[in-house]
Amino acid sequence: MPKAPSTNAMRLLKQAGILFTECSYRYEEHGGTKVSARELGVDEHAVIKTLIMEDEKSAPLIVLMHGDREVSTKALARQIGAKTVQPCSPEVAHRHSGYLVGGTSPLGTEKIMPVYAEATIFDLPLILLNGGSRGFLVELDPKDLERVLKIKRVSVTIP
Repeated sequence: MPKAPSTNAMRLLKQAGILFTECSYRYEEHGGTKVSARELGVDEHAVIKTLIMEDEKSAPLIVLMHGDREVSTKALARQIGAKTVQPCSPEVAHRHSGYLVGGTSPLGTEKIMPVYAEATIFDLPLILLNGGSRGFLVELDPKDLERVLKIKRVSVTIP
């Protein structure tokens, strides 16, 4: 097992006293949650992707979604009171988060951004979330994540 990377996300979890399990896997470019779930032998629904998006004013925000689901940007915009919401380009996402796409964590981001999470994530006993580096996830209780981040629950899964 390779040594866990030292990232802002890892420092934040340790500082907050959150219990988590380190999960390293062989990263594949553009493989997404399908690859991490396969490599780690877990259900893709429990692998949570961190998406950096922005509203019509270019204000950045974080959306957490099940790996096997997509975000309805229309529903998200409606629920957060924005006119529109769209994903950021990889370069802009990197500037906001400080993480490379494929290694983006909602923890320890460069800029403080509002965090919205699909409400059904909190129905799961454990989730896997990016630990701030490509090929590295942390497994933790979603309620612990909610304690560390000021998460606003939303219902934005595309049916």
